[in-house]
Amino acid sequence: MLLSLTLYQFALISEHELSFAEGFNVITGETGAGKSLLLDALALCVGDRADSAMVRHGAANADIYAQFDVADNTVVAEWFAAHDRSLDEPEVLIRRQLSSNGRSKAWLNGTPVSLAELKSLGTLLVNIHSQHAQQALLKPQFVVQWLDEMAQLTTLAAQTASSYQHYQQLKRQADELASREAQRQDRIELLQSQLADIAPLLAVDYHDIEAEHEELSNIEALMQEASHGLHLLDNDTDEPDVMTLLGQAIKLCNHQIGVSQTFGQASEQLHLAQQQITEVTALLSDYAEQQLPDPERLQELDNLISLGHRLSRKHSLPAVDLIAEAKAWQQQLEQLENEPSSDAMAAQIDDAWQAYLKRATELNKKREKAAPSICAQLIEQLQPLALPNARCEFVFTKKADPSVYSAQGCFDIDLLFSANVGMPMQPLHKIASGGELSRMALVMQVLQATNADNNAAKPMLVFDEVDVGISGGTAQVVGELLRALGQTQQLLAITHQAQVAAQAHQHILVQKHHHEQTQSELVILDKDAQVDELARMSGGVTITDVTRDHARSLLIDIK
Repeated sequence: MLLSLTLYQFALISEHELSFAEGFNVITGETGAGKSLLLDALALCVGDRADSAMVRHGAANADIYAQFDVADNTVVAEWFAAHDRSLDEPEVLIRRQLSSNGRSKAWLNGTPVSLAELKSLGTLLVNIHSQHAQQALLKPQFVVQWLDEMAQLTTLAAQTASSYQHYQQLKRQADELASREAQRQDRIELLQSQLADIAPLLAVDYHDIEAEHEELSNIEALMQEASHGLHLLDNDTDEPDVMTLLGQAIKLCNHQIGVSQTFGQASEQLHLAQQQITEVTALLSDYAEQQLPDPERLQELDNLISLGHRLSRKHSLPAVDLIAEAKAWQQQLEQLENEPSSDAMAAQIDDAWQAYLKRATELNKKREKAAPSICAQLIEQLQPLALPNARCEFVFTKKADPSVYSAQGCFDIDLLFSANVGMPMQPLHKIASGGELSRMALVMQVLQATNADNNAAKPMLVFDEVDVGISGGTAQVVGELLRALGQTQQLLAITHQAQVAAQAHQHILVQKHHHEQTQSELVILDKDAQVDELARMSGGVTITDVTRDHARSLLIDIK
């Protein structure tokens, strides 16, 4: 429920806070007074796009605050949970700020909120029916959507649409696959060839191969160097070697241990060096005395190195980088090989088509079953609106060509209507007058609202120009219809008809004042002021005792 709407520097309103009542709230005022400003402001708070022209002339910003009571509204609570937002109080405060430079900001309970989030939440709080609803009646998809909502088939309709979209997506994928099939096969063959070329390199560490090849290519020289190093460290000739010199140094230090501690430390370090030299001589001895390597191993390494150089030149990449590139080739190959074949895609497309047909057929059967009852409800509500002979019927026509089946199903669905006795029913756009269309649109909207789950919290209903094309007794019936609807949910409507306004639980008057700068004023009318406003609406500019008495009679007639 909308509790209040506060406006600052918004269009013709400099500053105003307006509270709303439960039930049926009505807005009246002379043409051009600014009645639609309230609806515009409310629409902005539930996600409509901003227009810098709505900022009051001379002001930098316009601010709008909408406060809603959401106590026991589980749908709104679920929305907050799904969007990781806390709802600590049973109220929601939405703020929308418009700047004269064209920018717009929004806050939800003091926290910034995106326009997409605001619009998503807004659909749960407010349901706005524009004054162009009768034009929507002329669009076949509107009639189908309304039928589905009335028959509580929106879930099945969404599933049918999803099945159709899945089928269409698979068809597009199959077309793309067919168009690139030749290129795909060429690419597979190229990748397979490249990977076969490089396969020997993928089985080894190329750095290790290069190092081993370098060593084996120079093995004889390296063995000679090892022998020379071994001779320098330890030999059986008269030439001095490291081990002999170390032994002499150890003896020298040992003789002086008693004189200085330094010689003891030096002796310990020399013994350690002697041990390390012994280990080194063993390594060099083994290396110098090893057998020459197998020529086949050297040839194998030569082949791998040559392959690396050849592929490096071919692909303009160092051999080590080429191995990393081969992993990307492998991924591409696996992806291409795992793409479904044309036969597999054809089977998937057929399965998707059959799934769509099954759901579309089920949906149509349920639509046809529900249609007569829904038409009866429509006729029952239309007849009191100066359409005593109204008749209507849903007609289902199977589409002849399956290629034109759509997300809405396999049938064209028309709502036929006749307002006159003895005249055949025809599609609305062919026979209905503007007044008949407006009454049809209003009844359909009311039925749609009343058909919702009675146990669920309902969004506020907003009707813009609810009385288009009606007058007199018909307007009174419309007012009674809206008042009855207001017993179960909150409504806000703009009207020019006194008979409609008289039925409201709260009457809001919009007046325009011309001072230094034109300004609109919003006033909640008490009984006496409401009588004057109803008299103005009924009798024109000059209010007489007769028009006041007529206005009082409208209020007295309210049940």
